[in-house]
Amino acid sequence: MQLIDVREPYERAAGHIADSRHIPLVELTAQAATVERDRPVVFYCRVGSRSYMAAQAFRTSGFQAHSMSGGLQRWAQEGRPLSPEGGYVAEH
Repeated sequence: MQLIDVREPYERAAGHIADSRHIPLVELTAQAATVERDRPVVFYCRVGSRSYMAAQAFRTSGFQAHSMSGGLQRWAQEGRPLSPEGGYVAEH
């Protein structure tokens, strides 16, 4: 599985899921060829709206694409870890 953060660079710097890849939403179309077609992809953002748009677009293009429900905000509320240590969910 591929995990891709589609938030802005400043949001990513504040806190992100370890081992996820960062492709800001505005760059996603240009970077689409770098996403592996033969592996499922999960997109995430702060609350799930940007990642939902990304997943829809990629599904339309034949990818097995999903959006992380509730986004990073839900991830953090559930007590899951953020990188770097002390990371937080930045406002958009």
